Amino acid sequence: MKKQYLTLWPKSLQGRLLLGTLTWIVLLVSVAGFGLYRLFQDHVYRQFEMTLQTHIDQIMADINLDDLDNLVLQSRLSNPLFEQPYSGMYWQIALSEPAGWRVVLRSTSLWDEALETELPTLGVLTDTLLGPEHQALLSLSQELEDVDEQGQRLLITVAGDVRLVAQPLERLHRILLWSLGGLVLGLVVAALLQLFLSLYPLRTLRARLLEVQQGHSRTMQGHFPSEVQPLVEDFNAVLKANDEMVERARAQAGNLAHALKTPLSILANAARVNEPGLAALVQEQVTAAQRQVDHHLSRARASAVRTVGVRTPIYPVITSLCRVMEKIYPPIELVLEQDDLGLIFRGEEQDLQEMVGNLLDNACKWAENRVWCHVGVMQNRVQIRVEDDGPGLADEHLERIFRRGQRLDERHPGFGLGLDIVSELVQSYHGQLQAERSCRGGLCIRLYLPVMT
Repeated sequence: MKKQYLTLWPKSLQGRLLLGTLTWIVLLVSVAGFGLYRLFQDHVYRQFEMTLQTHIDQIMADINLDDLDNLVLQSRLSNPLFEQPYSGMYWQIALSEPAGWRVVLRSTSLWDEALETELPTLGVLTDTLLGPEHQALLSLSQELEDVDEQGQRLLITVAGDVRLVAQPLERLHRILLWSLGGLVLGLVVAALLQLFLSLYPLRTLRARLLEVQQGHSRTMQGHFPSEVQPLVEDFNAVLKANDEMVERARAQAGNLAHALKTPLSILANAARVNEPGLAALVQEQVTAAQRQVDHHLSRARASAVRTVGVRTPIYPVITSLCRVMEKIYPPIELVLEQDDLGLIFRGEEQDLQEMVGNLLDNACKWAENRVWCHVGVMQNRVQIRVEDDGPGLADEHLERIFRRGQRLDERHPGFGLGLDIVSELVQSYHGQLQAERSCRGGLCIRLYLPVMT
């Protein structure tokens, strides 16, 4: 049953909105029309009943006895329809007798006919009477007691054709149908216009997406409503990040090919000659090629699109890296200072290990005795500060250490790629990397990264 209901429900957003709007319009207008019709119907019947009661009161005021004790009506009623035969408005007066009621006076409109005198209830508007032409009548009757010395009773009945009430109700019914039908039509047109204007930005959005898909545009252009504009901006940001990722991937592939070209050429040339040191040469060039491959793979990972919502606890990663560095560099003492043990890095654990691991490794290479690593929060960002007590660097060399292949001292082995990888990873996370002289004598590197608290 539920599956059938979902099948009948329109799949398009415009169809759903239109169906819901039309349903409410028809329902509300129908309820309003029915209520107006019933209200007017009650008013018409009440007015007709009041008119009949007014004629009864007039008859009761004008009825009298003549010299022969016969009932007479001193004046005519105000409604001229009582004087026209079979006009639809009738009155009569019946006198009580042992055998029943006897009609003694009647309106000219009844001609020689008489209305029924056996009524179920007095003083209540009823439609059980039939007129002289067998038409349905709305009648009102009232009994008058002790009209003469014998205590006789009179039954005064005033009736009107039911069509006198039905005709204005039919006119109202037609007016309601036309007016409410026009109202429904106007509301439907207004709803269609509103849906068209409201969903027009979505159609424009689809057209802009098609332009991007077909390669006519690099980003989604145009102005959209405030509800849609954030989506467009986020999508453009994704497109921009994707373009940057593709460009970086192409650059990394080219760099890797260029970096492997020289070692492979040397290996090819060495394979064609017979040299005693061939094994050492091959080992050296293979090691160089492997380092280039590792470097460019790290840079490729730094260029990858980040997974949304990744959370990495900082304290376990830093603690693990410090233990590893203590084993690699036994003479160096690592001092870990962390203000908050619950800090969460908004990124992947491998990237955090790559960045902090390279900073710690670089500090341990140049430290004399001790390396300090401090983790805290500054301006809603994680600050990781790595310091050493080594020789440090001159101020003019501080900015060069993050460039690719920059080795400012040849005393320690390496290719000058570690801090370059850190710099690219930091940029991919929209972080910041700063180098300065440490108050402890060596180099101080500050790393700022996004944080979740």
